[in-house]
Amino acid sequence: MKALEIKKGIYWVGAIDWDLRNFHGYSTQMGSTYNAYLVIDKKIALVDTVKHYKFDEMLERIKSVIDPSKIDYIVSNHTEMDHSGSILDMADIAKNAVIVCSPNGEKGLKKHFKKNLNFKIVNTGDSINIGARSLNFVLMQMVHWPDSMATYIPEDKLFLPNDAFGQHIASSERFDDEFGWDRIRLEAAKYYANIVLPYGAQVAKALEAVSSLDIDMIAPSHGLIWRSHIKDIIELYKKWAQNACEKKAVIVYDTMWHSTERMAYAIKDVFEEKSIPCEIRNLAASHISDVMTSVLDAKYICVGSPTLNNGVLPTVSAFLTYLKGLAPKNRIGIAFGSFGWGGQSIGDIENILESAKFELPIKGLKVQWVPDDKELDELKNKIREVVK
Repeated sequence: MKALEIKKGIYWVGAIDWDLRNFHGYSTQMGSTYNAYLVIDKKIALVDTVKHYKFDEMLERIKSVIDPSKIDYIVSNHTEMDHSGSILDMADIAKNAVIVCSPNGEKGLKKHFKKNLNFKIVNTGDSINIGARSLNFVLMQMVHWPDSMATYIPEDKLFLPNDAFGQHIASSERFDDEFGWDRIRLEAAKYYANIVLPYGAQVAKALEAVSSLDIDMIAPSHGLIWRSHIKDIIELYKKWAQNACEKKAVIVYDTMWHSTERMAYAIKDVFEEKSIPCEIRNLAASHISDVMTSVLDAKYICVGSPTLNNGVLPTVSAFLTYLKGLAPKNRIGIAFGSFGWGGQSIGDIENILESAKFELPIKGLKVQWVPDDKELDELKNKIREVVK
């Protein structure tokens, strides 16, 4: 396993996790990478490490370039263990290395490792000269942890933002233009929707902070490195940070005896009738992290469940909990569902959508037992009023 030179004297030395399929509740069908970057100058810096079980892979790539004991700085842009999990192993080899991190990064690393390492604390505007280059630092608090920061190398116009601009993709390609814009855009959207979405205000602030930087490459800590679509991904981040929605609908439901499903498809018919793009997602078949990718830019979010044990189906309950935590804003919500004798599920859905600050223009749509054509027509008319 060899390092890959991405700029003169700067190497990708990360690891590819081909088998990863779950990232704390996020379905990663394409695996992921843990990207680390080695900067060779008068002094040597390693920016981020990898998950603990991929340490040997990273170490082998580093050895293909230099003796790892000569590393002077280990920059920890983010404390989460998929990026800092190999710091202790690396520090055991590079015994004189200084661990560079944010103030909150120091706190987090001490809590994780229970050791006093050789820390150097940096803030926005701080810089470390390593020879012909300097490492400049920008704190990016809550994008997506309190400790998050970015490293910028002005001499190479290289921005290393850790989790920002990332995607969960395992591949032999390292650059966006080698992989294809459409595929990488979808995975970048999924990454944002499931990890970064609650922090739109902080993302906007971070984008403002880096807007003055001269950048011709963005090297995140997951997925492909951006060199051809930098403007495109920054524009998307600006849009997502503002919770900008398209006139689009997502219908999310689960069903027991297909009555709620019939309602879901009747709702879909109205959106199609009005030429509004619509996606329909059965939670029995769709993972909630994939559903959130659809929710990311959709104005209308319709959620349906029959009543089970005086509440919603567990799949719908899990989705609503996940949705509320990710906190999409400026959305129109519609609750619907069938019931036998209680009907509490629709009110439960409404309560959660309301607590998530969704606009609820109509009362939840209920049908007892099996909806007939007349009931479905009435439901459609109510949806038409919402769209109107």
